Amino acid sequence: MENLILNLLLIDSILIVIAVMMQPSKQQDALSALSGGSGDLFGKQKARGFEAFMQKVTVVLGTLFFVFALALVYLSSH
Repeated sequence: MENLILNLLLIDSILIVIAVMMQPSKQQDALSALSGGSGDLFGKQKARGFEAFMQKVTVVLGTLFFVFALALVYLSSH
């Protein structure tokens, strides 16, 4: 059982890296964060389409990662 959860954890880790790399870059947000500009205070828009889908996938994969990690810790301690 530990081997199964460990393998699922490794697969989930790889999928998280892929999901994060597939997300669209936000060059303007990073630039304004570094320069301290707050000109886009009301310019925030809700993610749509592919970006929203990738955010949801990343959240699900992250949640699964923590569930698998906690299950692995529980099984290895008993």
